[in-house]
Amino acid sequence: MPRHPVPLGFVFRSRAKNEKDPAADKAPVTDSRQTRDPQAPKGRPTPKRSEAQSQRRSVANTPTTRKAASKRSRDERRAVLEKQRQALATGDERYLPARDKGPVRKFARDYVDSRFHIAEFFLPLAVLILVLSLVQVAALQNVALLLWLFVIILIVVDSISLGFRLKKQLNARFPEQNKKGAVAYALMRTLQMRRLRLPKPQVKRGERP
Repeated sequence: MPRHPVPLGFVFRSRAKNEKDPAADKAPVTDSRQTRDPQAPKGRPTPKRSEAQSQRRSVANTPTTRKAASKRSRDERRAVLEKQRQALATGDERYLPARDKGPVRKFARDYVDSRFHIAEFFLPLAVLILVLSLVQVAALQNVALLLWLFVIILIVVDSISLGFRLKKQLNARFPEQNKKGAVAYALMRTLQMRRLRLPKPQVKRGERP
């Protein structure tokens, strides 16, 4: 019985070609018309126009040298200090220094500014007493000494009274807030003359805060 001849192409055909054909058939078809942003990283979606613009702005605003970075830091610090200076004059809570921020400190300032205090006249009284003590008259020197003692006693009594009254008001108005240092903050403010106080007074004399 004659044997069927086997084609030589079947014997010597490339196996690699046959193995690649099914994979090639299963490969997904991609649309060659789709464009990619040349600035987008490979394997990532193209960023939106707004995101790309913000990234370019951040890169452009980033200082490239140490000198430029130092200049930018100085400019930012100067801008912050200028805002604080204006806030001290206007009472704007957003830009006040940390020691002056918060409703507790604001109430303490207003409580002090709404009343007369002996301590705010300490500086002019001290100058007057010093002048009297320099006069070479025994009677005037004795008056200066007594006046000095009298002023000190008045300041101490007024400060103690202010501390008790302010602490009571703070406990009633701000029971759950941190009030640490508020009384001392108010007492230090009484030592300054009204027109020299910072932040500037926001209430008038006799006006309840």
